[in-house]
Amino acid sequence: MTEEVQDANGSEDVAVAEKSGSLDLKVDIKDIGPCKKHISVTITEADIQQLRDETVEDLSRDTAVPGFRAGKVPKDLLAKRFKKEISDQLKQKLLLQSLEQVSEDHDLDPINEPELDVENLEVPDSGDFDYEFEVEVRPVFEVPDYENMTIRRPVREISEDDVAQARARYLSSFTQVAPYDGAAESGDYVVCDCEFTHNGEVIREFEEITLKLRPTLRFWDAEVEGFDEKMAGAKADDVKEFDLTISREANDVEMRDETVHAKLTVLDVKRLEVPEIDDEMLERVGAESAEGFDALLKQSLERQVTYEQRQKTREQVLEKITESASWDLPEGLVRKHVDNALRREVLEMQQSGFSREQIRARESQLRQQSHSTTQQALKEHFVLDRIATDNDIECTSEDINIEVSYMAMQQGESPRKLRARLVKSGMIENLEAQIRERKAVEYILSKVKFDDVPMDDLLNDNVETVNKSITSNINDTTSEVESEEDGDE
Repeated sequence: MTEEVQDANGSEDVAVAEKSGSLDLKVDIKDIGPCKKHISVTITEADIQQLRDETVEDLSRDTAVPGFRAGKVPKDLLAKRFKKEISDQLKQKLLLQSLEQVSEDHDLDPINEPELDVENLEVPDSGDFDYEFEVEVRPVFEVPDYENMTIRRPVREISEDDVAQARARYLSSFTQVAPYDGAAESGDYVVCDCEFTHNGEVIREFEEITLKLRPTLRFWDAEVEGFDEKMAGAKADDVKEFDLTISREANDVEMRDETVHAKLTVLDVKRLEVPEIDDEMLERVGAESAEGFDALLKQSLERQVTYEQRQKTREQVLEKITESASWDLPEGLVRKHVDNALRREVLEMQQSGFSREQIRARESQLRQQSHSTTQQALKEHFVLDRIATDNDIECTSEDINIEVSYMAMQQGESPRKLRARLVKSGMIENLEAQIRERKAVEYILSKVKFDDVPMDDLLNDNVETVNKSITSNINDTTSEVESEEDGDE
């Protein structure tokens, strides 16, 4: 039986009594931050000697030295001749067994591997073996009674107008952009050189960047409202200037909330020439007729509605949880998971049939709010993972096969090729986690009560996204995925 003594500092000084196959450990556990513990472990000299004897015994059965057969070598000779090998094996056994026992005896649920300097640890020839480490653990919280929750569920019936807008958006990805001699209007494109200055000093320049005139121009760390109005009437050689504010969550801490001056020199104005839906286009999308093409678009829109419902459900479940349980996450953990959270969001939007342009706009928005967004995503993961565990919800190989097949259809490639790329990039694990979490959300949806409300405009096309940062150099998650696709061709 385990005896626990709580000291005045709130730490645990625990002596674990002997039980079959276990070590006689002394363990001290202290909370040193959100979801982070400092753990000190002492292994007694008696346990060390027993494992040392077992290590030498194991070695003697398989090791021969000149003059002695395997199993007949004197143990003193083995201990002297193979001192380093025995020491390394002993340390490995002690650490593995004690770490596992500490985790089991004290209900630790680590998020990451413990921060343990193994190389510099030495097991003493006599006396106890002491070591310590830090580890991030899963947060402890109460799962709410979601059967009594009322969730506002956005609903939308896909109309003919929605399909027509989706068709126009899809066709726009195959349009030809032709030079235009007139003044730029909303929906046109401008090719320009961009210069950004702060306190009179140039901090970033982009050459020959093509921008569509939309109500919002969004960078990873800033956005410009009324962009189409600011650029209206522009012609080649015109210069347009305006100020913008850097996001308060930009990577460059010193530039957060700072005002930056933008100077755009227009090089050219262009206008779209939208292609017709001909046999070649129908073959490209895998449809036999224009009606079949519209049917595919409607299915894609319906999946996007489902995606929005799922996102809103998650937000509300987490909101209700944080009303009664306040728990923070380690700052280091949040920083480490920023890119991973973005990649997961990109992957999930791909699964739901969003266009590449929509995904880029969403990613840019997330970049501006990377810290708070990642913290929210991690909390969401822990909550949904807990609900999935409590209710034996798992992701099966069939679940993955179905999802990969659908994503392959959306992206116009073979399931085998897509799966290989996901495995290579490490995103197959993200996909598995997403499916499990989605099934957890579906489980919650089967228990809660709904208050249906109209969904906001699903086909909002007001944001022009530039996958660049004004204040720092950071990677483009979407471009990484696309480059992996290009590399496999």
